[in-house]
Amino acid sequence: MDLATRRRRTALFLLFLVPGLSISSWVTRTPDIRDLLGASTAQMGVILFGLSVGSMTGILGSGALVARFGTRPVMGAGTLLVVLSMAVVGGGAMLASAPVVTAGLFLFGAGMGGGEVAVNVDGAEVERLAGRTVLPTLHGFFSLGTVVGAACGILCTAAAVPVQWHLAAVVAVTAGMLAHALRAVPGGVGRTRDRGRRTDSGTASPRAKVWKDRRLLLIGGVILAMALAEGSANDWLPLLMVDGHGVDPALGSAVYTGFAAAMTIGRFGGGFLIDRVGRAPVVRASAVSATLGIAVVAFADSALLAGAAVLLWGMGASLGFPVALSAAGDSGPDAAARVSLVAMIGYVAFLVGPPGLGFLGDHYGLRSAMLVVLAFTAVAVALAPAVGTRSTTPSPVPDPAVRPRTPADPG
Repeated sequence: MDLATRRRRTALFLLFLVPGLSISSWVTRTPDIRDLLGASTAQMGVILFGLSVGSMTGILGSGALVARFGTRPVMGAGTLLVVLSMAVVGGGAMLASAPVVTAGLFLFGAGMGGGEVAVNVDGAEVERLAGRTVLPTLHGFFSLGTVVGAACGILCTAAAVPVQWHLAAVVAVTAGMLAHALRAVPGGVGRTRDRGRRTDSGTASPRAKVWKDRRLLLIGGVILAMALAEGSANDWLPLLMVDGHGVDPALGSAVYTGFAAAMTIGRFGGGFLIDRVGRAPVVRASAVSATLGIAVVAFADSALLAGAAVLLWGMGASLGFPVALSAAGDSGPDAAARVSLVAMIGYVAFLVGPPGLGFLGDHYGLRSAMLVVLAFTAVAVALAPAVGTRSTTPSPVPDPAVRPRTPADPG
């Protein structure tokens, strides 16, 4: 890997770390923010809806923005919104204004969703240039950011640091990361012509309708299942352990921490395995691991056994999202549109799945609700061949979705 590619990869690591640090900083201070706002549980649900609306708004527009402007300005603008969102949330907490906090969460969702396609398209190109797997490690830095941010948030809570000062410090740190990272990201990547690509004769050709690609839709099925496995744990695992297995809240939080740690380890170690055995076997093994883990949590009456099975769940869920995005990016021309479609499917699982599970859990119990997730991950085992096997050498044929860089390009 040459020096420029190495610096670019490091920049992408930082661009994944920023939203991880930010979201966990918000999550760990939600009890304090709720008290400052004087909000009920129902009102907090309305406030959190701003995050969902922002995420869907961002992800729906991201692919088109990348095709028009390239990855660098889109990921820069998206990450900047994430940085600013923490300032707005902190200001809303200080002013005890629920609308301001909601607006801050909308900005976070729009920034993260809007930058999602751009940073993954750029990461997919780094994979091609480096000839090795990169995307799982990139997503590992998001998980690492959540762990670091949560630890700092817990310390700030214990020390009674005001929310606005804690989040102001997060803004300062993440703004510095963004400014440093963007210098190493080249311009023009992912940009396509406004009126379609040119054929050899110079005439315009229409953009492919990626949603008609059968293999891409199968990849979407994999990401739907694995994103549901990840999202359901993020939203419901502590309560699942408390209500379903009778553990105390502190132990339920500790079990979730184990899940997050397993996710982080899985993502940092996934690239090593993929480069040696290929994407499809790794995704199949991941889906099997998640299925077994969820099955034990749902059916076993032993809290100790269920807690141990959560590690299988976390390891299994860790690679589905990044590996599916990697497969989508090199499944054909117009990488931005392909990653956008698959990422949107994944976001549907993240945003719609957990509330649906909550509805089922309210009627049948959370352990029974997890059977829906179990069914999806079992299907992902069968769909795993769709992600294919990434070549361990860069392709000599440039991706037509990526405009060749010239010395005049910024970065």
